[in-house]
Amino acid sequence: MSDVLIAEVILGVHFVIIAFNVLALVVIPVGAKAGWRFVRWGWLRVLHLVVMAVVAGQAVAGRACFLTIWEDELTGNRTVAEPLIMRWVDGVIYWNVPIWGFAVFYAVLFLYVVGLVVWVPFWGREVLE
Repeated sequence: MSDVLIAEVILGVHFVIIAFNVLALVVIPVGAKAGWRFVRWGWLRVLHLVVMAVVAGQAVAGRACFLTIWEDELTGNRTVAEPLIMRWVDGVIYWNVPIWGFAVFYAVLFLYVVGLVVWVPFWGREVLE
């Protein structure tokens, strides 16, 4: 498998993880209000909490996401033009923001996710009513 193809797969996985994180930020409180049971699945909520902790931890440590680093290593000296979908996904995922901006942003999002554990617990009674 070529480096560019591996980088495209990594980019796709990266996009799915970002979509999962962003959608969960909205779907959990909306689903709690609507009575959707899946927003209380423990494994799903713990997965969301852990992934957000990893993302926030990397940003606070001043590091780019390991998926970003891996993709950059694979495509760093590319002479072939990127496929259109790869350029589009790159534009959605990668923003021109200093690392401290990401650190603040992801730390606040992580605190929100921790708050969701309290407001919409995945055990016992619902707090958010």
